Amino acid sequence: MQKETSLKPLRALVAAVHLPSVTDNEFESSLTELRELAKTLGFVVVGTFIQKRAKFDASAYLGVGKRQEMRQFVEHGEVGDEQPDEEAEDDEPTEADPETRHADVVLVDHDISPSQARHLEIAVGCEVMDRTMVILEIFHRHATSKAARAQVEIARLRYMSPRLREAAKLAGPQGRQRSGTGGRGAGETQLAMDRQKIRNRIAELEEEILAMDVERKTQRARRQANQAAQAGSQLARVALVGYTNAGKSTLMRALTGSEVLVANKLFATLDTTVRALHPETVPRVLVSDTVGFIKNLPHDLVASFKSTLEEASESSLLLHVIDASDPGFERQLEVTEKVLEEVGAGEVPRIKVFNKIDMVGDAKAQAEREAALRKQYPDCVVMSAKREADVAKMHATISGFFRKDMVEAELFLPWSMQQLRGKIFAGCEVLDERADEDGAYLRVRGDAELLKGLQEQLGQKPVEVTEKPRGKAGARKAR
Repeated sequence: MQKETSLKPLRALVAAVHLPSVTDNEFESSLTELRELAKTLGFVVVGTFIQKRAKFDASAYLGVGKRQEMRQFVEHGEVGDEQPDEEAEDDEPTEADPETRHADVVLVDHDISPSQARHLEIAVGCEVMDRTMVILEIFHRHATSKAARAQVEIARLRYMSPRLREAAKLAGPQGRQRSGTGGRGAGETQLAMDRQKIRNRIAELEEEILAMDVERKTQRARRQANQAAQAGSQLARVALVGYTNAGKSTLMRALTGSEVLVANKLFATLDTTVRALHPETVPRVLVSDTVGFIKNLPHDLVASFKSTLEEASESSLLLHVIDASDPGFERQLEVTEKVLEEVGAGEVPRIKVFNKIDMVGDAKAQAEREAALRKQYPDCVVMSAKREADVAKMHATISGFFRKDMVEAELFLPWSMQQLRGKIFAGCEVLDERADEDGAYLRVRGDAELLKGLQEQLGQKPVEVTEKPRGKAGARKAR
């Protein structure tokens, strides 16, 4: 990736082939997303080049004529009236002068092969980044924790490895020298050495991640056990999931009162953040904000971030946050569902939360969009994380989800056992309290197993526990 050497932002061209199998809406939505990815990297998009083709050009993704148009823009800042010759062969252009060229990088809205990228770079005269490379660069810049940085580095190394041969070709004839019949030249030897270094580094990082996973799971289990012991029951856990830039961090901040990062950029959040629902409820609820998903997320990144997304698979409830103002939300919804299945969270109960309804338009447009969403998804929540009333309703919905299995019981707490009072108030909702000379009578609502344990400690007849159906059936219903 080209380094920024000054305060001047890099100028980017967006390029895409429109295949017959892709609708106009899908195509435009994908281009818009790539422009937002460019914005996240700090690029300024100065032009867009689109070509309708039955398939990608095998040598350089785009056809010869379109490549000539782009070359002309890079060198002169505009495309002339002359129609490029599609049948003409590329000359042997070199990289345009960085001091005078009008674009610094071409962003391709597909994954392309190393040879296609190399030929396109030569043809247009500046660096080329395909969609995967753009996403990897964003993850590389934004990852902050040790685990996230290691996971991103593995994905970047796996991306780079097959591209080393193309880089070697750029070294010229010396890189292709052979020392005698069947011998291996210096270039090939260096290529093999570089690939071995990458394999060794990946193996080293994988060992580090494995050790970090074990440590993280141990710490998580210890923390949950301590918190559960303090609360007297198992903790309720909610994970915010959804497409990148759907407003998860804004909702997280509103629900927990925490100072988590909020930015109008794709992938502003890469590391999982966990905070308690505020005001606190009974049971106490922990809310986690997870990395956002995106169309065609590189497979290595999905695999690498499975440990990060464990918060989703191990949660009791998922809030699937969707941008209600995005006309292409259905495609984003499908992407999120697919990734959740991949990380083992497919059967976790979830609530669809259509956020950013305030960005749809005027009050009439918002009402129409909300009515349409509720008709299509009857159990959904439509809201804006910037409206206090909407956040309060979301808070009540989360609390209600975890309270539905709670039962009521009366506890008699003798004056001699007041040490249990803190545990009762931490783990139960106290509905009523009265006292006499022997102790206090508490009417409480709480987890059935917790109440059963308390009554056993107090020497009272345990409450009758009625189990409600859970698992797959509950997950389907919650959706």
